[in-house]
Amino acid sequence: MSAREEFIDIYQRAIRREGAGALLDYLTNRSDFFTAPASARYHGAWAGGLCEHSVNVYHCLVDYLARPRVQELYGLDYTGESVAVAALLHDVCKVGCYRPGTRNVKNDATGQWEKVPTFFYEDKLPYGHGEKSVYIISGFMKLTREEAMAIRWHMGFSGSEDPRMVGQALQQYPLAFALATADMEASYFMEAPERPGAGAQ
Repeated sequence: MSAREEFIDIYQRAIRREGAGALLDYLTNRSDFFTAPASARYHGAWAGGLCEHSVNVYHCLVDYLARPRVQELYGLDYTGESVAVAALLHDVCKVGCYRPGTRNVKNDATGQWEKVPTFFYEDKLPYGHGEKSVYIISGFMKLTREEAMAIRWHMGFSGSEDPRMVGQALQQYPLAFALATADMEASYFMEAPERPGAGAQ
């Protein structure tokens, strides 16, 4: 099953609220969500990387929330719909932001400069990162406060916000902490360009 097929399957099984169909139609037919990279040079920096990253984050979040310690000691318990909304849609802010192109890289073996494919980031709606995802999603369907906060703060401490605000958000909205953890796991362990098999799908 391709990342696109898996994304659509999880989305349609888990997300049933009003407006979900319209949002999926937008992602499928009126955006580059399924062909865009997740970044220009780092994790998921290949065509289709954004969708693949979203699916990876979903699986990482499901696994994190299934841990006995998380359930029994921390008491984290979210519906399958909230988990799917937060994980699958946290990065819709990246839709329409990447333009394919080339850059020059020196070949270590020959010493010659070569053109290699890359992506350039050009945000036509500079509304922030997590907050932009919340804004886009909210145009189609309602989010719970916990979902909105998780998506807004999914960058955790690797964003550019005041660390005190990040800490308060992660403490008050544990799904935000869980999503940030899942996002980092997918980005650094599953999708880093130097990892074997990254971008194979």
